[in-house]
Amino acid sequence: MAPAAELPVDVVSAAAAPHKFGINYGQIANNLPHPAQVSGLLQSLNVNRVKLYDADPAVLTAFAGTGVEFIVGNEDLQNLTDARKARAWVAQHVQPFLPGTRITCITVGNEVLSGKDTAAMQNLLPAMQAVHQAVADLGLAGQVNVSTAHSVNILASSYPPSSGAFREELAQYIQPILNFHAEVRSPFLVNAYPFFAYKASPGSVSLPYVLFEPNPGVVDPNTNLTYDNMLYAQIDAVYAAMKAMGHTDLTVRISETGWPSKGDDDEVGATVANAAAYNGNLMKRIAMGQGTPLKPDVPIDVFVFALFNEDMKPGPASERNYGLFYPNGTPVYNLGFNGASFSRSPTFSSSSKPTTTFLMAVVVLLAGFFL
Repeated sequence: MAPAAELPVDVVSAAAAPHKFGINYGQIANNLPHPAQVSGLLQSLNVNRVKLYDADPAVLTAFAGTGVEFIVGNEDLQNLTDARKARAWVAQHVQPFLPGTRITCITVGNEVLSGKDTAAMQNLLPAMQAVHQAVADLGLAGQVNVSTAHSVNILASSYPPSSGAFREELAQYIQPILNFHAEVRSPFLVNAYPFFAYKASPGSVSLPYVLFEPNPGVVDPNTNLTYDNMLYAQIDAVYAAMKAMGHTDLTVRISETGWPSKGDDDEVGATVANAAAYNGNLMKRIAMGQGTPLKPDVPIDVFVFALFNEDMKPGPASERNYGLFYPNGTPVYNLGFNGASFSRSPTFSSSSKPTTTFLMAVVVLLAGFFL
């Protein structure tokens, strides 16, 4: 890497410390760089937390010795309810990579309770319990916790935030899951996308409010707390919903949030400018250590979705355009810093490493989030 003197001092200092956000590393694509190159990219950006949707051994091996913390996942709920199979999976897919690769959490399932598979809903907690027991039996309980990621759609109401409540028909599943989290001291993970609220009702949802841009804010009449963005309101609605079920002892982490840079014709708001504003403004707030109005002393904990555009994801065009980067390593958008030029950035290949020009350019790009 080029010496620090080649960059302005303020850029170097901004890029020096590990950033306080994580990133989702999805791999539903046929054109992504080798995990070893991704490891180099994220180290150059000082991003030290990554969430996977599986436990890809190539990724976990590539990040050995980097200090990057990983959340790994397994969505095979039916098999995981079997204690022997859960233990075998942890022994094969998690234990061998420790402590070289820092695996700190296993997510069991993804957005299960907002789906329609009642068998999966019934299997969710038993699978989480079996995986937790496997972690404990293998002597990993002090290193690895167990959770699951929920869609914000498990809320029946989220406005005002103090009236947040879980959907009544899900209470039979959520209550024991909350009890489990409290018992094992693992975080409650939520995937929250203000983009969806704006896309569904652009005429009534304020764009500045969802993009963290200046706006008058919304006052919760029950608490007199003022919210200037939707994501924080959603987080506090989850806290309120948990409190209504008797839990004030849990921490909410945002396991996914982001904004697409492109969408279908009917996907209002899916633009490069809005994606840059959402992610850029969010990262600035994370850098400030900001909490929500309800929990001002608890810095928000966010995993941005996603590292790369994923060309094989099904669904609307937006699903394939959440990435901060194209698979060739160039940024999808410049987040407000004009000191970087990517015209000379090479395309990744399986036999080449990113060049100094590329690595320093992306450091400058991400440093721009925090200036």
